[in-house]
Amino acid sequence: MSWGTELWDQFDNLDKHTQWGIDFLERYAKFVKERLDIEQTYAKQLRNLVKKYCPKRSKEEEPRFTSCLSFYSVLNELNDYAGQREVVAEEMDHKVYGELMRYSQDIKAERKHHLQEGRKAQQHLDQCWKQMDNSKRKFERECKEAEKSQISYDRLDNDINATKSEVEKAKAQFYLRTHMADESKNEYAAQLQNFNAEQWKHFNNAVPHIFKNLQDMDDRRTVKLGETYRSFAEAERRVIPIVSKCLEGMVSAAKAVNVRRDSAIVVESFKSGFDPPGDFPFEDFSQNLSRSGSDGTISNTPKGDRERDRDRDRDRDRDGTPGSRPDPKHPMSRTKNKLWLFGKKPKAPSLEDFSHLPPEQRRKRLQQRIDELSKELQKEMDQRDALNKMKDVYEKNPQMGDPSSLQPKISETICNMEKLRSERHKNETWLSEVEGKQSSRGDRRHSADNHHHTPQGRESPEGSYTDDTSQEHHTPQLRTSPPKPGQPNPELHEFDDEFDDDDPLPVLGHCKALYSFDGQNEGTLVMAEDEVLYIIEEDKGDGWTRARKQSGEEGYVPTSYVEITMERNSKGAVTYI
Repeated sequence: MSWGTELWDQFDNLDKHTQWGIDFLERYAKFVKERLDIEQTYAKQLRNLVKKYCPKRSKEEEPRFTSCLSFYSVLNELNDYAGQREVVAEEMDHKVYGELMRYSQDIKAERKHHLQEGRKAQQHLDQCWKQMDNSKRKFERECKEAEKSQISYDRLDNDINATKSEVEKAKAQFYLRTHMADESKNEYAAQLQNFNAEQWKHFNNAVPHIFKNLQDMDDRRTVKLGETYRSFAEAERRVIPIVSKCLEGMVSAAKAVNVRRDSAIVVESFKSGFDPPGDFPFEDFSQNLSRSGSDGTISNTPKGDRERDRDRDRDRDRDGTPGSRPDPKHPMSRTKNKLWLFGKKPKAPSLEDFSHLPPEQRRKRLQQRIDELSKELQKEMDQRDALNKMKDVYEKNPQMGDPSSLQPKISETICNMEKLRSERHKNETWLSEVEGKQSSRGDRRHSADNHHHTPQGRESPEGSYTDDTSQEHHTPQLRTSPPKPGQPNPELHEFDDEFDDDDPLPVLGHCKALYSFDGQNEGTLVMAEDEVLYIIEEDKGDGWTRARKQSGEEGYVPTSYVEITMERNSKGAVTYI
């Protein structure tokens, strides 16, 4: 339906309608702007959330648990999801909001042009009407004046007293007014004909054309709104496949959580490699109590066991060790005999050979370092081969370069290779040492378990069984290449649960301090250079030996700091696993 034919007289209303259409378009553009601002803010908050819970980590702090890895996978997917929200905002900004604002400016200029043409046409028609109206009024006036002159002429012509000159003058005036009336009539007729023609052109040509342009403009505005509605939805729909993949990635991350794998990682991370402590022997303090047959008490201790207990008491008396619990005030009784199972390890300085770590952790760290050194060595070897090939090319084609210019780099690479080989060999030596100690400790434990379950054999005074006296003999140990003073490499013992020794440990040998040791960590023993100490517990493979001063104070000292001499046929040599 055409506005030109149906709304030819509604110029003012069409002016208001087109202005309302532009206002509505700009209101929708404002809505889109606020919508994309929400998307941008949402995406920014999501990215900040991901950044907050996924901070930068060093290589050693990389998570290994499947639950942590899955969580970081969820964060990565959420970060990708935030990126898709940014894509939505960008699409709305360029294809919807930006397009609407550009079209709004264009349609405003077009509307202004059409309305100006309509106003010009109306002004031209009004001017034609005024000219016609003026000629009409003039014709009306001339007719009235002609009528008056005719009346005056008729009155004088009929008056017998009027002179001939007066009659002729009135007649001439009548003819003049009549002529002027005829001219005004012709002018009025011409102006009327012109106005009618202009009016027909105005309402049949100018106004329909202008209104048609306004209608086309408004129709295009309506179509543009529909297109932007579709673009608004398409911006959201285009990211749905990627958003679905992000959600599927989160679900896959949830399925990747493996309880058994996480438990195995905990064991792998914290396994020390030490064996749990063995059983404590029963110590009967009722040996000195006399049992009379009249008290009605029957001893449950076999006769052979009672005789062995009495022999042990006599041995203790000869060694100067009381048969009852020692005095708590005595320095030896205050020694902390702690169990590794329950204790917190003291913080020791990180050493190059990782000797501050438990054996199992030390082995893993050494193996990791060996692998890294092997990779670096391989890179250096590849670089050396590449440089040698380049040198050969330069020698065959001197114009390409000077072969001697590559020699410093080749020498540097070979030097780096030697350093890496030396470093790897050193770590492999430490690794072999750790693996050898773990193997020997496992053999000792297996042997101790066999002795514990052996029903026959010779029992030592302290309750250990042995079938060969040569097993109680220990050859002197001499550290030919100890670590430098101040850089001990043993693993520190820590125990939190304290137990007072009922009896002091037997002396297995003696040692001489090669270096001074400050003993700052709990459970260690301070010693001066050349000081002689008693050995009461051998090194279990962790680099520490338990010793006793002449004053009775006990503690651990670095095995590499002392020269050890074990006693032959030492009594009560008990090895605790």
